[in-house]
Amino acid sequence: MKLGVLFSGGKDSMFACWQAIRKEEVACLITVVSRNPESYMFHTPNIRLAALQAEAAGLPLVEVETAGEKEEELLDLKRALLAAREQYGIEGVVTGAVLSVYQAARVQRVCRELGLWSFNPLWLADQEAYMEELIDAGFTVVIVGVFSSPFDESWLGREIDRRTLDELRTIAKKYQVTLTGEGGEFETFVVDAPFFARRIAIEETSKVYRNYNGVLRIERAGLVAK
Repeated sequence: MKLGVLFSGGKDSMFACWQAIRKEEVACLITVVSRNPESYMFHTPNIRLAALQAEAAGLPLVEVETAGEKEEELLDLKRALLAAREQYGIEGVVTGAVLSVYQAARVQRVCRELGLWSFNPLWLADQEAYMEELIDAGFTVVIVGVFSSPFDESWLGREIDRRTLDELRTIAKKYQVTLTGEGGEFETFVVDAPFFARRIAIEETSKVYRNYNGVLRIERAGLVAK
């Protein structure tokens, strides 16, 4: 089956893409670029670099812009899926949804309207097992957004390795937040994955941070040999 992957550049959509590649044919990646940083549906930090990740993976990218207005952005999602079906013949759509019923239900509804299969390999996955597998599989993941206490500015730019995962476990228990950041506590960017031919080198960044709310902006990045 030919699949299109809803792709944000974060760990969940990237891991879901890898799962799909191992089972079916991934024909393209699909990115909806929201002009609203508070989008209800779509990841926004460093979303423009999804194109560089697609190049690293050797996969074509369908990119559509949206104003990011609640519910209206679903029309732009539909437009993106229609373009992917027309250009690459996709029969199904892959998402990285883990816990968000809001997002999963809306993607499934749009897929039903278009007659596309919806594949959600991470849905209700054991969060600890997922994070362990992410590291074991060789994903290099950087935290690029924090939106909750106790994540201070020092978390921006940190790689999710074994040490970081141990800290996240402690924080999840103490502060009742999700281990994966699925509750919106943090956002990520993937610089390397098992299916990348080259990895991404982050060359220049800037930070915007205040009161447990901040973003690491990747100003310049390029592809290098692995």
